[in-house]
Amino acid sequence: MPRTKKGARLWYREPRHDEKTGKLRDRGTWIIRDGAEFIATGCTLTEVRSAEEKLAAYISRKNSQIMPVKDIEKIDVAHVLNFYHEKTREKQANKEKLDERIRRLALWWGGKMLSQVTGETCEEFTDFRGTNGGARRDLQDLAAAITLHRNHGLHRELVEVLLPSRGQSRDRWLTRDEVARLLWVCWRHREVQTWQHGTRAGKSVVTNKRPLRHIARFILIGLYTGTRAGAIASASPFRHMGHSFVDLDAGQFHRLACGRRATKKRQPLVRLPSRLVAHMRRWQLQTHFIEWHGKPVKSVKTGFKTAITLAGLSGKVHPHTLRHTAATWMMQNGEDMNEIAGFLGMTVQMLNDVYGHHHPDFQERAAESFSVKNRRKRQKVGVSVGALTTPSAEADRTIENIGGPGRTRTCNQTVMSGRL
Repeated sequence: MPRTKKGARLWYREPRHDEKTGKLRDRGTWIIRDGAEFIATGCTLTEVRSAEEKLAAYISRKNSQIMPVKDIEKIDVAHVLNFYHEKTREKQANKEKLDERIRRLALWWGGKMLSQVTGETCEEFTDFRGTNGGARRDLQDLAAAITLHRNHGLHRELVEVLLPSRGQSRDRWLTRDEVARLLWVCWRHREVQTWQHGTRAGKSVVTNKRPLRHIARFILIGLYTGTRAGAIASASPFRHMGHSFVDLDAGQFHRLACGRRATKKRQPLVRLPSRLVAHMRRWQLQTHFIEWHGKPVKSVKTGFKTAITLAGLSGKVHPHTLRHTAATWMMQNGEDMNEIAGFLGMTVQMLNDVYGHHHPDFQERAAESFSVKNRRKRQKVGVSVGALTTPSAEADRTIENIGGPGRTRTCNQTVMSGRL
């Protein structure tokens, strides 16, 4: 039978002398022996207490590194979330957002065992969260936490997280008239204050303060570059750690903040339009392009919402709508899709899926394939195949004139004139 493995223990190594000269080569010390490993303590024969303390510290450190594998019926989801938070927080681009999501998940899932993560409980969490989009994002973190916990060998069973359906992508974009109205409101709006004391108490007075001009600058940058709101808010003509950099001399926008690692939401370098560069050079700022009372802002949601209300724009219009507007306008102009995708920092497939219907050539060939002219071209190609491949001229005249003589022409004229 194999010998039973002994645990970590102290072993005194005798002093060693040189065989030829007899000089002391290694003094006698206490050694921690753990299987095939020998860890020196540096303690002499008389320093037994210090050697024992080092042995206890070694055993404690070794035991802390060995986490027992448990059944999912005994693992609290809160423990899994905490493990994920400790392992991944420093790698996150937005640590505060991660903290919020982990708190929400721990509030609902805390006290539940990992075996209780089922499709039914995921649907209950979605109802608790209120929105499919928010619940989906939170549950993605839960799924990542469970996967990380399992990859570290802390449980072996496979636990699936049911995600709610993905919401429809926002298709709201602004027309040029709406943008002009929005910019006009932001630039011309003046702050209204109410008297609090004296004979004028309760009366309102219009001041000379322009509280929405920073929103106008935000709108211009968003429209001309299609950049996400966070990168615009942190944009600066100077290089700062954690802020995006605008090189006005080269006319380039380094959208990825200095010192930040790239994520799936790509933020590539973009060339600025000359018209926008002229605007940005005229703006008198302290350190950033979007400032409120001389200080940079973290978010423009409040001011942007006020501007939308004052402009009277309908529908759900958010700061991200400017990115949709920039993509839509470029597609409507018929620009090359590869250049648009590179400019906006997205894939060509995503550009085609979300904005492809705005392109002037969208389904043009398919729609025109029904015309008589194109069918006659096909008739010349397929005439040797047989009569079945060649539609008759009578059938063509019937389809063209099915609404009666002159009906088709009147409809086309109406559409072209913009009455329909």
